[in-house]
Amino acid sequence: MTAHAVLVSEVETRLSDAGLPPLAWYDVLWALERADGKRLRMSELADLTVLSRSNLTRLVDRLESKGLAKRVRSKEDGRGAYAVVTASGRAMRRRMWTIYSAAIKELFENHIDSDDAASLDSTLRRILNAARA
Repeated sequence: MTAHAVLVSEVETRLSDAGLPPLAWYDVLWALERADGKRLRMSELADLTVLSRSNLTRLVDRLESKGLAKRVRSKEDGRGAYAVVTASGRAMRRRMWTIYSAAIKELFENHIDSDDAASLDSTLRRILNAARA
């Protein structure tokens, strides 16, 4: 947990130093970009990004105010809404990835070999699956 907190803090610092938004913005933009139709219901987006619904709502408000995402009312039920990534949001996510991927390589990948990576991946997947069960 400490390693995660320190690594995320360092990534956040690097994004900020580059004049880019926080890491949570990347997570939301990436989840939307990968989704079918580049959109997700707010509840699905909250689950994918591990953000509370209230925090996600405020974050999508900020993304929307910057033109990086928008909300679209559901045609199926009229009450629900989808968050949709915009072209500007996709461009911002790519700019952020330049900094983020370099940080991952320097702070994480450079310190483990392929055997370590495979073992770590397997172990963390088991822990995650058990926690979700």
